[in-house]
Order: sequence, then structure tokens, then C-alpha cells
Amino acid sequence: MMKEDNPSIYPALVLAYIGDAVYEVFTRKKLLLEHPDMPAHKLHVENIKFVKAHAQSNSMAAIEPMLCEKELAVYKRGRNAKSATVPKNANLADYRRATGFEALIGYLHLAGEEDRLNEIMETAFKNAKIDIKQI
Repeated sequence: MMKEDNPSIYPALVLAYIGDAVYEVFTRKKLLLEHPDMPAHKLHVENIKFVKAHAQSNSMAAIEPMLCEKELAVYKRGRNAKSATVPKNANLADYRRATGFEALIGYLHLAGEEDRLNEIMETAFKNAKIDIKQI
């Protein structure tokens, strides 16, 4: 992975764009490892529960106390960024917290802080407050 010397140069919504992809791959891999026999369609359906705005907002509540000053500033930058649209199935507060979460993930990924990134994503995954269906 290439490390960006100063990921702060990117706009918050660009950090969120990258963070969304990084977290999506993390959750897909996590679900696959936990449920290796689950069909692809069911994996997809379960994954959606972790990447939707409400779940990421729940995760952020658990993560926020863990954040250092710099990480908190990145989160707030993402949370306060004005997006052109809001998904129809998310309320504005959840959507903004989720955007802040994704900006934080994107920032840590671009900064090459993989250990910290994994720590935060593991906490996010555990605190999304979503029940995984047992097969």
C-alpha cells in the first residue's frame, strides 16, 4: 500500500469516498471469515447491515471516546461536510456521522496507520448493533 504523506490535504468527502471502500472490503472479508459457507448473496445482504449509515452511526458512538485529537478533528470534518445528497433510507444525523466515520477510515488508510485502522474497524464492526443471522 502506498502511504500518503499528508492525507489531510484531501477534502473530507474524498476521504469518506476512500473510507467507504476500505470499510466495505473489511466487512466483506470479516463476514467471509466468520461464515465461510454462507452463499455470496447472503454475505452481501449481511454486509449491507454493516455499511449502512445507521450501523456506522452506531459504531461511531463506540469509537468516538477512543479517538485522539487529530482523529476527532478528521471525523468532525467529515461529519460537517455538506454532501449534495442524503440517501432516502437514512436520516440526516446518521448520514453525517457515517460520513465522518468514513472520512476517518479514509484518513487512517491513506496515512498508512494500518494497526490503528484495524483497531477502529474491529470496534466499529462489533458495535454496529446488528444481529448476524446464524446459518
